[in-house]
Amino acid sequence: MEQYVIKGKQPLKGEVEIGGAKNAALAILAAATMANESVLIENIPNVQDVNVLLEAIREIGAGADRLDDHSVRINGASITDYRVDHEYIKKIRASYYLLGALLGKYKKAEVALPGGCAIGARPIDLHIKGFRALGAEVVIEHGLIKASAEKLTGTHIYLDKVSVGATINIMMAAVMATGKTIIENAAKEPHVVDVANFLGSMGANIRGAGTDVIRIVGVEKLHASEYTVIPDQIEAGTFMFAAAATNGDVTVKNVIPKHLEATSAKLHDVGCTIHEYDDAVRVVANGKLKHTQITTLPYPGFPTDMQPQMTVLLGMADGTSTVTESIFENRFKYVDELNRMGSEIKVESNIAIISGVGGYTGAVVNAPDLRAGAALVIAGLAAEGVTVVDDIHYIERGYERFDEKLRGLGAVIEKVSSEKEIQKFRLKVS
Repeated sequence: MEQYVIKGKQPLKGEVEIGGAKNAALAILAAATMANESVLIENIPNVQDVNVLLEAIREIGAGADRLDDHSVRINGASITDYRVDHEYIKKIRASYYLLGALLGKYKKAEVALPGGCAIGARPIDLHIKGFRALGAEVVIEHGLIKASAEKLTGTHIYLDKVSVGATINIMMAAVMATGKTIIENAAKEPHVVDVANFLGSMGANIRGAGTDVIRIVGVEKLHASEYTVIPDQIEAGTFMFAAAATNGDVTVKNVIPKHLEATSAKLHDVGCTIHEYDDAVRVVANGKLKHTQITTLPYPGFPTDMQPQMTVLLGMADGTSTVTESIFENRFKYVDELNRMGSEIKVESNIAIISGVGGYTGAVVNAPDLRAGAALVIAGLAAEGVTVVDDIHYIERGYERFDEKLRGLGAVIEKVSSEKEIQKFRLKVS
């Protein structure tokens, strides 16, 4: 089993290039199967989740060719199977996007119930509600979500709760339905807009993405397209927090600064200097960190996927901070691991109460999920001594060349796979 081993207390300095947004790419890859012509998608991150989804797309008969690390050509003309029950697909939550895509195109789909990180309940009832409103019959049998319809008809759908996944899935199912669909209380995240723009590039008629009301007029078919995925705001934010935690000076390139406004604002609150450019953000940390309060909210609020990274930072800040998690109820599992490194954090219900300790000490910790794993790496970068992070397969689900990019900023971090390699690292850095 691979691990990261880290020697902390090295300020990160320099420039880092951010890849394509994983969450956008996964939905766009699924949506690309809806065309019977070749679709070229660029700026696709080369991460485990993407590779799993590409394998599932190939399994149903579609063409899915990697032209290079970050370019993929999809062609859905050869799809012969509408059932996606591959063992791997249970590992990523984005499996359910194939449900909306196949239902929209073929009016039938069967997809294994999604997996992914165990960060709390993420029910699919809103997806099912939307599919049924469009005219589909939906049942769950033998671990599969089965949806079918004689035809899909546009309708008015109100989402009881803001849901990125449901918004995207219903949008895909509706683009080839008969008539007009209105989705109210829709999610406004940048990757929702990116998927809508991608579908538009294939001929879909979608208006209002990025607002809470999306209007869709169904079309008969979708066509060939070339599209570039937006930069990953969560990867960008992770490197911004790493700069802050290590008292560093890092320019994060290939980003859309507007997508990072909530992250930038909180880094400013804790004492960092933020410089924004057209497609880059520079974070300079050169003093003691200050306490603050955070509540995770749907976009444009503070993202839940940045919550663990922020908690790591606040664990070293002066005074007492609070982090309120309003999206997922089980997202503080990493706190016990962080406390091994010397933090003083108590979790009460959905609130973490953080007493700043000034600094961490190296320890052996386990990554419980994708974002928490990245946060523990940040803690290791800031800690005195050596930190070993286990279960890094979670991290590699969503971060491409994470250790390599950190080394490019001056971090002392290596990927190892044995106790012998860890001891060798300890000797080298001692």
